[in-house]
Amino acid sequence: MLVLASLVGVTTPAHAAQSLAEVQAQVERLQIQASAAAEAGQQAQVELGRLTRSLNSVKQRDAAQAASVGDLKKSLGKIAVEQYKNNGLSQSMSLLFSSDPTLYLQAAGSLSVITQKKALQLSRYMTAEQRLRATSLTLNDQVAQVAAAKARYVEREAAAQASLKAAEKLLSKLTAAERVRLAKLQADSDNAYNAASLALAKKGVAASGRAGIALRFALKQIGKRYYFGGAGMTYWDCSGLTMRSFGAAGVSLPHSAAAQSRYGKSISLGSIKVGDLVFFGRPISHVGIYLGGGRMIDAPHAGARVRVESFSSWFGREKFVAARRI
Repeated sequence: MLVLASLVGVTTPAHAAQSLAEVQAQVERLQIQASAAAEAGQQAQVELGRLTRSLNSVKQRDAAQAASVGDLKKSLGKIAVEQYKNNGLSQSMSLLFSSDPTLYLQAAGSLSVITQKKALQLSRYMTAEQRLRATSLTLNDQVAQVAAAKARYVEREAAAQASLKAAEKLLSKLTAAERVRLAKLQADSDNAYNAASLALAKKGVAASGRAGIALRFALKQIGKRYYFGGAGMTYWDCSGLTMRSFGAAGVSLPHSAAAQSRYGKSISLGSIKVGDLVFFGRPISHVGIYLGGGRMIDAPHAGARVRVESFSSWFGREKFVAARRI
């Protein structure tokens, strides 16, 4: 993890320094948990957007089908009136009182046409009503799904905030002097990461095409702070950084690590190349871009900055689960 014994440059007793290091590790775990929950919130937000667009489409279809049913109802009404006018007397009575059998035959022919028209319109009306009922059921289902997605988003945002509050509670138990020393430990670690990341960025990237463009964009963001939902250019979260990095290369990705894991081509752990997206957690809660040499660039978690860090089969307590070549 981030805490190294060499970074504890204070003159307090060893057990006190160790206690601060433990607190730092616990705070970092809570920050990672908060970031994972926030990333799940991003996935819920992406899903909410998709469902809302689908709902709007179904609403438009429902309105159009309702209008069609209304028009067919009017058409059937007109046909009924027309039939009544042409069939006021029964066919036998019409023939009895008709002085001209030819007129009767013409009337009978007109009535047949009207009856056929009515049958056709009635069939269309029944089909339109069936479609409207099916669309109405779909509409109700979509409304329920949108409500569920909103609830998931709110729940995951609350989980993120709960983890941060737990970290704050942990810190509040420290004395003022201990908080100062802990802040120095965190700053030292953060600055060491940033300096090492900038040094690696100066070496450039061994990638061309979309991967090269995305990596060069991401490397320019080193040192910028993590923020829930951040998508540049001052603050970033993990999927916001990868989304905008590949956006610079002309690739449109959603703002969600889980959603991004469905794009591109699946790559095994042993076949990962520079520029591949790497994903962690079940459900997926983190994404970075593989830099080569056992490293990746990412926006790791709350309290940290965009940086280059070691890539392995684990990110904190989250296991590597997938890689995608975009």
